[in-house]
Amino acid sequence: MAEESFYGVTLTAENNSVTWDVVADEDYARGQKLVIKQILLGAEAKDNEFNVVEVTTMKDSVQIPIAVLKAGETRAVNPDVEFYESKVTFKLIKGSGPVYIHGQNIKDDVEVVDMEEEDDEDDGEDDEIEHPKKRAKIEPNAVAAAADSKNAKNPKKK
Repeated sequence: MAEESFYGVTLTAENNSVTWDVVADEDYARGQKLVIKQILLGAEAKDNEFNVVEVTTMKDSVQIPIAVLKAGETRAVNPDVEFYESKVTFKLIKGSGPVYIHGQNIKDDVEVVDMEEEDDEDDGEDDEIEHPKKRAKIEPNAVAAAADSKNAKNPKKK
C-alpha cells in the first residue's frame, strides 16, 4: 500500500537550495519517489528577470535545469518528473524568486517478490497449473485460430 503526502518548497535568493532525500525507514525500505507536478513563479518576482531552477540527482549524478520562468511570460511549468529512490537537490541558479515547487512524496511499502524465484521453488503443488498472465496471452491466439479455422471451412464467395 502506498502512502502519499504533499511536497512543497520555496526557493528565494536567500534560501536558494533545498534537498529531498529518501526516508531511512524500515517500513519504506524500497519504493520511495518524489513526483514534481508544478513549478511556479511567485507574484512578487521581478519583471524581466529570468528564474532558473536546476535539479541535481545524487544517484545518477545528473545536473540539469528543469524550469526557466520569467514574470510577464512564463509563470508556471508542469514538468511531471519523478525521482525514484534518489537524493535530489533543487537550486535557484538564476533570479531571486520566489519560486514554488510542489508535488507528491510517495512511499510504497509493498514487498517486491521475484516471480522467477517463486516459480523455481518446489512447494509441493502441481507444477502443471497455468499462470493467469500466460493464459491471457494464449486466449487471444486461440480466438484468432478459431476464426481462421471457421473462415477456412466457409470461404467467402466473390
